[in-house]
Amino acid sequence: MAEELAELGAKTIRQDRGGVRFAANWREALWICLWSRIAMRVLRPLGQFEPRGAQGLYDAARSIVWEDHLTAETTFAVDATLRDSEHTHSGFVALKVKDAIADRLRERLGRRPNVDARSPDVRIAVHLARERLSLAMDLAGDPLNQRGYRIQPTAAPLKETLAAALLRAAGYKGEVSFVDPMCGSGTLVIEAALIAANRAPNLRRPLGIERWPEHGPDTRRILAELRAEAVAMQRKPPFPILGFDRDPDAVRAARRNAAAAKLSGTVRLEVADAIQPLALGDVPPGVLITNPPYGSRLSAGGQKGMKTFYFKLGENLRRLHAWRLFILAGNPAFESAFHLKPSRARTFWNGPIECRLFGYTLR
Repeated sequence: MAEELAELGAKTIRQDRGGVRFAANWREALWICLWSRIAMRVLRPLGQFEPRGAQGLYDAARSIVWEDHLTAETTFAVDATLRDSEHTHSGFVALKVKDAIADRLRERLGRRPNVDARSPDVRIAVHLARERLSLAMDLAGDPLNQRGYRIQPTAAPLKETLAAALLRAAGYKGEVSFVDPMCGSGTLVIEAALIAANRAPNLRRPLGIERWPEHGPDTRRILAELRAEAVAMQRKPPFPILGFDRDPDAVRAARRNAAAAKLSGTVRLEVADAIQPLALGDVPPGVLITNPPYGSRLSAGGQKGMKTFYFKLGENLRRLHAWRLFILAGNPAFESAFHLKPSRARTFWNGPIECRLFGYTLR
């Protein structure tokens, strides 16, 4: 994400655990909201504190000049995350911050604003790590992985932001062919197509900041200009983008999602078994990225069956001469069973599952 932010114009970039801090002017921040493929949230910091106990939480949150950011008519919601703190329940922390905001605004404005957990005008992000409390406003509103195209998911789909991170780690920029032989609901295929089409991933979704009282009108005007600029930068993908899956229901779901993303004519999605030769035709060599089953929902055969599957997958994919393969493996048995020596490996987390992205170059 730090690399992506630098490309998007951010300055003073600093990597922290679980996030990246950066400096940007308002227009640059909105550009990042439209174009970041990896960020889940873009936060405007309001303050950092080291509170003690429940009263300390309340007092810290109440000290923020909320009347500069919200009105009595503004709806808001508070999302809290905790790490190694004295408090063990995120809902309790969120409630104390919510009460502090509402009480201060009632004192300063005469009445308290309403809380709307589902669709607030302003979303407040609270992060408590050990003794450090951070308060921020979320420019995106809903998480940025919600691109708007996933209308029919399958079991255990990849998050869109994780799929985009895998594509960046593989060096995919849309300048070669792309294949996912186990595409599921099509997340990797669709994210690859968005890159190849040079389309801003969040172009078609609203941003929370458009409803902020202090910035809404100016923001909508700037965003209209930025969206028009982003549309003018789009192109037709220069190389084929293909997805296969052995499950016809998964392929149907992927096609529906691709249609929702306005990519039906850009990607090819077909029913095929990944351990059988892929019908690539005259598609030139490029990048193959896939996320095979980890074995968390083991079918007949158990772990031994998974190893057999990984071995057959390796035997089949080794036929793709001059292709670069990247496999996200969440099963420790994968590397030895796949029976190819990786040229690189990198750790990723798919939710709570520690995975390895193995890269292979087939000469």
